[in-house]
Amino acid sequence: MELQETEVDTSPSWSPVSRDRLLTCAMLPDIAGKKRKQDPSSDAENSARILEDYEDDDFPISDHIQDSEGPCNKRVKPVDKSASVTGIITPVKTPALKRLGQSIQRSISFRTEARPLPPMPIRTRQKASSFPRRRSSQLWSDTVDSLSHELSTKEIKRQEIIYELTQGEKQLIEDLSLVKKVYYEPMLKLDIMTESELGQIFGTLDSLIPLHEDLLTRLEGLRGAEKTVQEVGPTMMDWFPCLEAYITYCCNQVGAKALLDQKKQDRRVEHFLRLCQESSFSRKLDLWNFLDLPRSRLVKYPLLLKEIQKSTPPEHPDEDALPEAIELIQKIITEVNLKTGEAECQFYRRGLCYSEDSQRVPEIQASRFLYCHGELKSTKGQKLHVFLFELVLVLTRPVAQDREGPAQFQVYRQPLPAVHLHLEDLPDGEPSNSGSFRGAFTGNDKVKNCFRVSTTGRSKSQSHSLQANDSFNKQQWISCLRQAMVQSRDKHAQSPDPALYNNIAELNINSDVEMPDT
Repeated sequence: MELQETEVDTSPSWSPVSRDRLLTCAMLPDIAGKKRKQDPSSDAENSARILEDYEDDDFPISDHIQDSEGPCNKRVKPVDKSASVTGIITPVKTPALKRLGQSIQRSISFRTEARPLPPMPIRTRQKASSFPRRRSSQLWSDTVDSLSHELSTKEIKRQEIIYELTQGEKQLIEDLSLVKKVYYEPMLKLDIMTESELGQIFGTLDSLIPLHEDLLTRLEGLRGAEKTVQEVGPTMMDWFPCLEAYITYCCNQVGAKALLDQKKQDRRVEHFLRLCQESSFSRKLDLWNFLDLPRSRLVKYPLLLKEIQKSTPPEHPDEDALPEAIELIQKIITEVNLKTGEAECQFYRRGLCYSEDSQRVPEIQASRFLYCHGELKSTKGQKLHVFLFELVLVLTRPVAQDREGPAQFQVYRQPLPAVHLHLEDLPDGEPSNSGSFRGAFTGNDKVKNCFRVSTTGRSKSQSHSLQANDSFNKQQWISCLRQAMVQSRDKHAQSPDPALYNNIAELNINSDVEMPDT
């Protein structure tokens, strides 16, 4: 019943980063800090020592999270002296011959026991970490001594989901506090990053902790004598407006991810982050997984509330409040999504480099968000970084930039306005009409995961055959391209702009126009 959160982003560099999530993370590095010279061995010792200190420190964790290696508290009943063997057996006199045999037997036993035993390895008691290694799966019913017979199965399920909501807040607060104490403070103290760089990466993370502490206090205050919660909808309705603070945090994440990826090229940064990830408190999560937890938590609220709503019977006080709360949080998520998309669009738009003025098409500046972006290959096997903006498809080549400068992308050929696009899904193994497509990517006759985009708009015709890494990513690109083409056509039909769209060509998903591939 517990809803799962996806915390680890493992998509490789070629995977298109899609806009259908709440936040699209930057895929390439942005800004690099100044390189500092310092003894690597000294850095390693200092980092390890500080991390060990943080593991030893007391850190507030949930009461239900305990170390499985803790001492045993099982009581042992003391033996009463009056019941001992020596207390009930009276001494018996032994004959002299029998005493002699017993003494010989004891002497043989002593000689056997006196033989040296093989050395045993020294076992040192390891100090238990105060950070939780893994999340507890405790249920609400585990916290109740005895369930009331008056509670129906549906009501018990409702209480379980409300308890999950409460525990999720507690765990998020622990993780965000851990990030500040274990990552931010040591990196600043060891001068691994500057305060300005850390400020860009961590953003307004500190401001989110009090918000969730406030919600946790409210939710815990709703629990009655039997640890049940009657109404949760009004509380969530009253608290949700605070989540507008997420707009600033999520918008900053685009540049934060790019800077963090760039800083990982520094050996000192990479070594420190690896030590943290290998430590028990990290639960095998890296820094970005922790920084992305607030976004993951935000999109989980409507899911939890919908589950609570399913278990809420008619005539319940929450019957009217829950739908209103769900509608409110979905509006907030939409707003955060919109603002984040605009921030991401601006971030990558600033990184475009133009070799000709004709490449500065107005659709680039008019676009408000990105559908997706990622790495594709051309017919010649060249790696291209392709951006599908709201109104235009832009093919680029990454430029080797200065470590202290932002990521740069050299625009390749002429951008293709989405309203002019033609899209063709190429079956695996199919060569192009010019013959250059066969074996161009892999050196054999079978070519897979390819599609062709072309345009016959305001300038001369273009055609680009592109290859994705696998069939899944190919379908992602095709889906995003079709969406961009349809929405651009609809937008133009509603309010045509002659300055922006001239000589509109008919939209065709499967174009039969024959043009040479680039």
